[in-house]
Amino acid sequence: MKKFIVSVMCILFAACCVAYAYATGLFYLDLRAGETVTTQVVQEGKQIYLDQGEGLEEFEIRGVDMGAGLPGHYATDYAIDKETYLRWFGQIKAMGANTLRVYILQNSAFYQAFYEYNSLHADDPLYMLHGVWVDDYVLNSHSSAFDPEFIDSFKEDCRTVVDAIHGQRALVLGRKDGTGSYTRDVSNWVIGYILGVEWEAPTVAYTDHSCQDKAGYQGAFMSTTEEATPFESMLAQVGDDLLSYESSRYKEQRLVAFSNWPTTDVLDYPQAVQEHFERYASVDVSHISLSEQCLAGTFASYHVYPYYPDFMRYLEGGDSYTDQFGQMNTYQGYLKMLADYYDIPVVISEFGVPSSRGKAQTDKNTGRDQGGISEDEQGQAIVRCYADIKAAGCAGCCIFTWQDEWFKRTWNTMAYVDLTKTPYWSDYQTNEQYFGLLSFDPGDERSVSYVDGDDEEWTEADVIGSSEGHSVSVKYDEKFLYLMVRGNDVGPGTALYLPFDITSKSGSRSCEDPALEFSRDADFLLVLDSEDSSRLLVQERYEALRPTQLRATKGEDPYVDVPAKDSSRFVRIELVLQTLTDESSLMIGRKDYAQRKAQGEDSRVYYQTYETGKLTCGDANPAHEGFNSLADFCYGDGFVEVKLPWQLLNFSNPSQMQVHDDYYEHYGVENLGISSLWVGAGSGQEAIELFEKPLKGWGSKVSYHERLKESYYLVQEMWMADNPQAKADEMVRRQFERQGSGRTGR
Repeated sequence: MKKFIVSVMCILFAACCVAYAYATGLFYLDLRAGETVTTQVVQEGKQIYLDQGEGLEEFEIRGVDMGAGLPGHYATDYAIDKETYLRWFGQIKAMGANTLRVYILQNSAFYQAFYEYNSLHADDPLYMLHGVWVDDYVLNSHSSAFDPEFIDSFKEDCRTVVDAIHGQRALVLGRKDGTGSYTRDVSNWVIGYILGVEWEAPTVAYTDHSCQDKAGYQGAFMSTTEEATPFESMLAQVGDDLLSYESSRYKEQRLVAFSNWPTTDVLDYPQAVQEHFERYASVDVSHISLSEQCLAGTFASYHVYPYYPDFMRYLEGGDSYTDQFGQMNTYQGYLKMLADYYDIPVVISEFGVPSSRGKAQTDKNTGRDQGGISEDEQGQAIVRCYADIKAAGCAGCCIFTWQDEWFKRTWNTMAYVDLTKTPYWSDYQTNEQYFGLLSFDPGDERSVSYVDGDDEEWTEADVIGSSEGHSVSVKYDEKFLYLMVRGNDVGPGTALYLPFDITSKSGSRSCEDPALEFSRDADFLLVLDSEDSSRLLVQERYEALRPTQLRATKGEDPYVDVPAKDSSRFVRIELVLQTLTDESSLMIGRKDYAQRKAQGEDSRVYYQTYETGKLTCGDANPAHEGFNSLADFCYGDGFVEVKLPWQLLNFSNPSQMQVHDDYYEHYGVENLGISSLWVGAGSGQEAIELFEKPLKGWGSKVSYHERLKESYYLVQEMWMADNPQAKADEMVRRQFERQGSGRTGR
């Protein structure tokens, strides 16, 4: 009997091991060896065709990208539940999109919701482009793309995604993977894969240089031409493995594409551009050929934004390209060069602009900047981008992105914030957080205050002090510090000054210009003197730009001749841009650049800055018809309301009330905890008294509510039209008519 029990237990254990290995993809059995491989999507020439029930028909990808972030969470927390996904899918479809793009394996709730939504809308489903992520750490290491950690993981992640969309994966655990049992087969609505990420030029160049013996690949589905580089051969090998796996195990195929962006595009650039924009590597998918066994096909996937590549204007003829509206438009020119280069469809799988207060780059031609634009302007820019994409002959596009993501970082503000706490507050100065068509506003149902000229939300309990006939009220939430100053003389025709004391490490009791005195050391000065010229100034010792970006903007050492701790000089608050100064642009654009550099002439480039402390007057209440999401202050009857983003006041982590410590003691930005700030208001005729506002952080417990931005409704107007391309052109022309003859792009 014991032998029988032991035998049964061994059989059960073995069966469990086999079941586990099969469910987690350790092995599979081809139980359908005699079946024919099928596909519902086909690429022919530069077009994509999809069978939606009535045979193959031309299909334009009108998509939106979706991340995995929610306020209070990193993307790797996978915190979005099925009900949220179902609501979002309905909103995305109602906007006119037909495709959703995800970058990485999601949690199982995503696929359950996708299956449920499309099962309920079988006649008009939402399709999907599924990505396969490559770890950023591997890309920025010393590894080549043929190192096992890279290529083997890449192949395995491809197989994992294939299993997941077919509902045949379980217990996927990992730092960059979703988690759960993937039992819903959503493959019927997945039209293709986009493999990889925005390739880092050093990884591509290092692979091509160190792995020359690996150039060339011959597979059953994908092979390379003689011109292929080692990196392109690696891509062909990974794509071939995916096609082989899905064809063998599931008897299906779908489009397989590889991610790309301007840094590794196929175009040729002058030497100066190559040097200063890291244009020394290229990935060309036209060097990857498909066999007859590859039934679905491929497309060229590019991430292209209107402000980047800024180097397009240095190309021969790139700075004079005019669009269908008669305006110089380097973005459309760049797209057309890509579309004309390839014999396969080109899909702009990522494009967009952020509706953030902070800005990182400007679009010299059409004003579609990387930040510093309102939600309405964001929608206008997206509409114009779509018009450009269609005019260039691309086969589709995906808007980046569906939802704002609080955890994101941006190169020109990341030094100023605690990167371990970004999910816990909404940083309006960091543009990367605001690409979404869906906003997460602080507050469970509404924000604690709206700067709109209506004082209904302000009470006596908000008043922190009164002086000179002015009362000062203060509130705050996960996004802004709100102020309301009341007084008989408060209005657009009278100057009002609000000093702030943030840190005890520095500050001044006086200001040179304007000439003012304060009751305690002030670090910032808010000057409200008109609707057009109001701004926030910072005491020069506490200015963040100088210690972090002086070398990039002026080539000088910031730790020489540092400002005094008690300096009475208050300066404008600026952010550095990725846009070069005019002098640097002229230098790079010179045809004799290489010769002049060889002769020893100074070839250093410097970057522009812009005044981010300048304030905008307007109505910031999204429920009002005249809503301007960028409005910083608004006058009411005998009062003024102001909202200031935390980072503008040098808060690095308001969730724990931490600010910047003294830059010149620590040689950079370090955190300093505070328990209160001081603020006052006055006309400047006498020393302005400051009053204390106690501060208490909210930790990781954030409140928020969803709101569709104005940009959502502009995209909806375009994509729900009978002819979206014609509608986009019509909407762009309407923009020009509103702007008058200047045609600034905004």
